[in-house]
Amino acid sequence: MTMESNDINGPGGAFSVANSIDAPLPVPLFTDALFCLNSAMLKVVTGTFVFCGGFAVMVLEIIGTRFLAKEFGGSFYVWVSQIGVVLIALATGYAIGGALADRFRRARVLALPLALAGLFTMFIPGITEPLLEKIVMRHPAGQDIPMLWLKLDPVLGSAVVFFLPCFVLAILPPYMVRIAARRLDRVGSVSGFIYAASTVGSIAGVFVSGYIFIDCLTVPQIFQATGILTLALAALSLGLDSWLGTNSGSPPALSKTTSKQ
Repeated sequence: MTMESNDINGPGGAFSVANSIDAPLPVPLFTDALFCLNSAMLKVVTGTFVFCGGFAVMVLEIIGTRFLAKEFGGSFYVWVSQIGVVLIALATGYAIGGALADRFRRARVLALPLALAGLFTMFIPGITEPLLEKIVMRHPAGQDIPMLWLKLDPVLGSAVVFFLPCFVLAILPPYMVRIAARRLDRVGSVSGFIYAASTVGSIAGVFVSGYIFIDCLTVPQIFQATGILTLALAALSLGLDSWLGTNSGSPPALSKTTSKQ
């Protein structure tokens, strides 16, 4: 008992007491297990979310060339236009999605744009065919279309039809990174996982569109199915916050790590 008192009050006593006060309390094992389970759930949910988004983008890109071919033909320029417009939509969506994620930090913010994109996708043939006809018919009848417009008309048509839904779907990966990154020291692995899941979804979308959808469904039916998938993501985003506990903004672990830096 005397030795313990000397240890506390001796020359190194103050240092020992300070260290004992500042030292972090031991974390129970069940807390670590709960955190790991929650992190695993976050990965599964957010990974599935962006997988479906990447899948939908590639379905729109691949099937979109078939849809545009009715007005612009199946030339090389149509493929170039479709790929270019989709890439522009993706780049814009990534940039704006990251900014929105830092500002709002809530998945339910995605519900409205996803719902609008889903409804638009479902009714692409009825909404956009008159617009595409106007792009083509504005050229005088009986005259050759200038080479410049042979190249740019498909760009305009692709932008009118596919920029909006692809832009909205591109918001998902950076937004899911912000939701899933519970700790700053895991942002790299989380972002890598999210974009890998999105890319795997895009790969699946390419092969499913080219080998299954185009043989079993009509183009309007494919658009309807893709729109329904996007609407399902909108509905899921409404309940994602309460389910994953992100409705209060920045997760506690992420906030603590930030304050130490």
